[in-house]
Amino acid sequence: MAKFRMNHARQGKGGIGKIRPLYLIIIGLAIIWGLNQFPDFMNQVTQLVEDEPIEVPDRERTDYENESLFFLPKGNEDQIIRHKYYALGYVEKHELAEWVAHELTREQIQAKNVPREDNFRADPKVKTSSAYLNDYRGSGYDRGHLVPVGDRNFSFEAMDETFYLSNIAPQIHEFNGGIWRELEELTRDWAYKYKKVYVTTGPILTQKRIDRIGQNNVTVPAAFYKVILDVSEPELKGIGFIIPNEKSNELLKNFAVSIDEVELQTGIDFFPELVSDELEEQLESQFDNKLWKYNAKKYELRINKWNNW
Repeated sequence: MAKFRMNHARQGKGGIGKIRPLYLIIIGLAIIWGLNQFPDFMNQVTQLVEDEPIEVPDRERTDYENESLFFLPKGNEDQIIRHKYYALGYVEKHELAEWVAHELTREQIQAKNVPREDNFRADPKVKTSSAYLNDYRGSGYDRGHLVPVGDRNFSFEAMDETFYLSNIAPQIHEFNGGIWRELEELTRDWAYKYKKVYVTTGPILTQKRIDRIGQNNVTVPAAFYKVILDVSEPELKGIGFIIPNEKSNELLKNFAVSIDEVELQTGIDFFPELVSDELEEQLESQFDNKLWKYNAKKYELRINKWNNW
């Protein structure tokens, strides 16, 4: 480094006056040539950037929009839609999602809740157009969430996505605010206890509908299902629920069924690529209510309060 500085000092000491005029002409021509080439050089750099954009790593484990979901079911959907925090299979003739899938973790539940804002709106990703808010107005049915707000209120963006009408289905008020609410809250309890569960939810579209509503003839389902899978060691287990779209005083556990039973009634293959065929058969063909702790206080709250709102 010292030698470099010495040579640099000696070069500056002679001054420009020592350089012959011919050299000045050559240097000037070189500068002019370089300036003429500069725009082409910049165009090449710009083209290189456009051809090979910089990839920013996705740090969200639940960024469903940018990853291949290995736990999505296979059903009769017309279109699979990946939002950032959940995915769904849409069926145009019912203007409903046949299934909605998401991952629910302890960390999400522990996060500070953002304020709820009821931003119900059509889903811009549905190619054939989803239901509209006017379809529900004056119908007498609740706009029932499939992915609950309570599962996605760890961030405003995640919560806001649950208000796409592709994630909504017509529900009888006492069902939505009663037994369905109890199941949603219990699912969060189980996700907290088992650290992570995979949840798939939807209407049962194979049964005769209760009604149709709105200009888009949105189907009012006769029943809804929820499938929950815990693949954390050491106790892998799964359970399903099929519940009529009506007020109920029954114990929630009375509606528990195997995942195979939900598949039979919906025609949907749940978790086809999540686990091995052998383990899938084991998890889906049987369930044990004793492995899923129910909450007597929530049941009493439903009977004495929620069902009467």
